[in-house]
Amino acid sequence: MSRIASRVDVSLARNRAAWLCALALVCGGGVMTSPAIASLPNVPVPAENPITEQKRILGKILFWDEQLSTSGTMSCGTCHTPGRGGAEGRIATNPGPDPNSTADDISGSLGIVRSDEANEYIREAIFGVNVQVTRRAAGSFYMAAWAPEAFWDGRARGQFIDPQTGQVAIASGGALESQSMHPPLDTSEMSSTANNWNLITARLVNAKPLHFATNLPSDMANALASKPTYPQLFAAAFGDGAITARRIAFALATYQRTLVPDQAPIDKYELGIPGAMTNSQIQGLGAFGAAGPSCAACHSGRLLTDHSYRALGIRPPAEDLGRQLVTGDTNDRGKFRTPSLRNVGLKRRFMHNGKFTTITEVVSFYNRTNGAPASFADNRDPLMPGISIASSNVNPIIDYLTNALTDPRAAAQTFPFDKPTLYSERAAASKVSFVPGGIATSGNYIPSIIVDSVPFVGNNAFRVGLDSISPLKTARLGVSTSPPVGGVITPTRYVFTRTTEGAGSKSGMVTAKLYLNPRLYQDGATYYFQWFIDDPAAPTGLTASNIAKVPVFCGSYGCFAPCSPSDIGDDAGNPLPSTSSNTGVNEGDYNAFFSASGFFEQSSMGPEAIGASCDIADDQGNPLPPFSTAPGVNNGVNEGDYNCFFNAFFIPCSG
Repeated sequence: MSRIASRVDVSLARNRAAWLCALALVCGGGVMTSPAIASLPNVPVPAENPITEQKRILGKILFWDEQLSTSGTMSCGTCHTPGRGGAEGRIATNPGPDPNSTADDISGSLGIVRSDEANEYIREAIFGVNVQVTRRAAGSFYMAAWAPEAFWDGRARGQFIDPQTGQVAIASGGALESQSMHPPLDTSEMSSTANNWNLITARLVNAKPLHFATNLPSDMANALASKPTYPQLFAAAFGDGAITARRIAFALATYQRTLVPDQAPIDKYELGIPGAMTNSQIQGLGAFGAAGPSCAACHSGRLLTDHSYRALGIRPPAEDLGRQLVTGDTNDRGKFRTPSLRNVGLKRRFMHNGKFTTITEVVSFYNRTNGAPASFADNRDPLMPGISIASSNVNPIIDYLTNALTDPRAAAQTFPFDKPTLYSERAAASKVSFVPGGIATSGNYIPSIIVDSVPFVGNNAFRVGLDSISPLKTARLGVSTSPPVGGVITPTRYVFTRTTEGAGSKSGMVTAKLYLNPRLYQDGATYYFQWFIDDPAAPTGLTASNIAKVPVFCGSYGCFAPCSPSDIGDDAGNPLPSTSSNTGVNEGDYNAFFSASGFFEQSSMGPEAIGASCDIADDQGNPLPPFSTAPGVNNGVNEGDYNCFFNAFFIPCSG
């Protein structure tokens, strides 16, 4: 197949079957012409990554899976919503170069709470332990398939380098693949500080695809019904179940190349369909491309972009050097990529910094209408001062941009622009929230509880943090099924104890990583978490944080509860007396097993397995064959033994 493959002609997608039929012809190398819509050029597809349906559906699942983030709260689609122009549907403020609310503020995307290499919460210079906000507005994924470079500054190049091998995976035309590798490692968007693609791919091996999502579109639900694991999905797309960064990039890019918004009124108008556009929109189209400096000088052709980089004078270049950060050329300072305007009427924010909230404001800025924001001259594009729109054409241009360029399928989020409901999109009552309360410290402030994690039953790393306490204090995390009274819960139990870390007043922090054991945390129940800190200088000798209200839920694969009676330890990790009974294998059994005499002891040379011949598993958690149990053959008691032990005693069952 040639480097520029035939277009994925989603214009024929009157239903999924027709669309998939068109896709099959494209992937087989056949040239398919459309009698319906012919306004867009062919989608460029690199020869190294031909489109297949198996890759498309894998890419769609990956694009919407929040488990690609270390917090479990962010997917690619969280910031790129089809019904919001392929961009951000939420509004959040980054204070920009200064820490104050001023004219240099940026409307970016909500990300994650900053976390360190151990995925424990740490403070960020601007946002502290609050969710970070990106320093640029999210760009639209619509028409990204045609872009020779990606991101506002074009840092994602057409040559795609495999981040795990360092080898060239796509010689040219791979900007989408290159772009897809950035957000999962960005510490403000999706990643802890020491994350890498080896860790991400390893995490996906055992992840349950879209476990936190609901209302899955039928193509996603059908794919997962027959292939419910990522190794199975990757095997269908690539021939075997290996999960690599390259394959993730190929799948994500393939999905995005099938998102072609070519059924807007402008497309039907170009075909001569009567009534496709109103008279006002037709007038706006004419004014948009009028002679002289006009909108179409940059937003040209069927793509409505020339892919150029320009400085518009929205803010001084020194605040964000833009393209110069990529090229190193001072002549590129303050320049940003010209986006396509297809589906622009669905967006909530405009420009690289989200400066404007309406298309009317954008047109006013270009036209220098009275009251428009200042335009900064440094390196400003020479076309800008010459733009002049007659007052009689202003509203028609706005009408044209808002309505004539909008594909109704994108607005309605129907196939192929459909999506699941993410955890972050659940109703507020179904997500973690924070309740005022606590007990003030001797310094008369309330420490803060931190939760940027998903409370699904079975989560073995549900992170609950504590901030703003003096270091070297004993902090205990309590949990209750009852709401607080007077700002304080009555803990049913304490689930974590640690001495706070830090240096200086209010610098102490702690992160607890909890296992939401299905024996202890029930689907649909709400739990209240609060930190209690020993503080002799406080009036009561005790300080308490505010409260996290945590509604626990079963993921899309359901809940599983322990049911094996083969316990060897009580809930505190002590061996059971012969007459006792217990309630299933749990952390206590792990502890009892691990501390059993003869399995693991401390020596002058450090931890070693005194009873190496008693190993029950190899390092991967598989039972050892008889000839492998001799002393010295294995590496002592380790995670593999834990896993083997747990698998031998723990039998998942519904309920």
